[in-house]
Amino acid sequence: MKKIAFLLLVLFQTYVLADFVTIYRTMGIEEVQKELEKQLKTKEYWNKYLENTDVSYGYYESKKYVLVAHKLSKKLELFKKEDKKFLKLLTQSMISGEKEGDKFTEGDLKTPVGAYRLTRKLTKLDQFYGPFALVTNYPNTFDKSLNKEGHGIWIHGMPLEESREDFTKGCIALDNENLVSLEKNMNFDESVLLISEKNVEPTTKDEMSEVLSFIFSWTDAWRTSDINKYLQYYSKDFKRANGQGFDAFKKHKEYIFSRKEEKTIKFSNINVIPYPNSLNKKMFKIVMDQHYQTKSYKYDGIKELYIQLDGDKISILSEG
Repeated sequence: MKKIAFLLLVLFQTYVLADFVTIYRTMGIEEVQKELEKQLKTKEYWNKYLENTDVSYGYYESKKYVLVAHKLSKKLELFKKEDKKFLKLLTQSMISGEKEGDKFTEGDLKTPVGAYRLTRKLTKLDQFYGPFALVTNYPNTFDKSLNKEGHGIWIHGMPLEESREDFTKGCIALDNENLVSLEKNMNFDESVLLISEKNVEPTTKDEMSEVLSFIFSWTDAWRTSDINKYLQYYSKDFKRANGQGFDAFKKHKEYIFSRKEEKTIKFSNINVIPYPNSLNKKMFKIVMDQHYQTKSYKYDGIKELYIQLDGDKISILSEG
């Protein structure tokens, strides 16, 4: 009920209060909730909601820090989401892989392009890596769907007792003082890392509204077992990390949806992250906490979607 009350408060800023009161008076609270869910599927609602929000580097409900690594300009920037704006905290010099371009194979000496989590901090390393390292989750779900290989992509320091080259084997490296300063100014488990070949193209509010309304439209098709509408949200090039392609995915979902089970699907802590890539696509990575329940099955965990925005059409390229 608290979430419904909060949603009502937000929507009342956009729509006429009397409309919702009339719906409640004549048809009850369930119809009010239906109307709320209907509005969440519209760009108009999200355009209004984001009116005073900076979405240049994404939309975040549970992340506070955005790291942006520009490989060609050898620059690392740290932003903090504060008061609906991105506050730049640091700009530091960095070095990356010896070879230009996106990483695809083990040992290709390239730094990957994409959006990643920082999973843990490593200490007591060989002195070559400086005082510590922050580990990324390369290869992520989308990387695996593209059959990308390799591992051990870190943000680390410089050798403590020797000099080093102007490049790495694929990691991002900072001067040790800068690495320490970076960690002091953020919490790595509340951060996302964007790695781009050039500059990260800013996201517009119209694009973000398109993505957020898509999330709720896709969820509604899933909840109501509308298989035709649901599958329209998926690219024919869709592929899971385990190699499952669109045809196999479609067959599996047709079987599941044919049961017509009543489903509860709720998402919270929605984060929409711009996804730099070497495919010349406008992409986003969506990460959400998911609650899914039927009579026979319950799941609480993380849902990831990798989507392409092409004009006003959104297609899911991979998910996990």
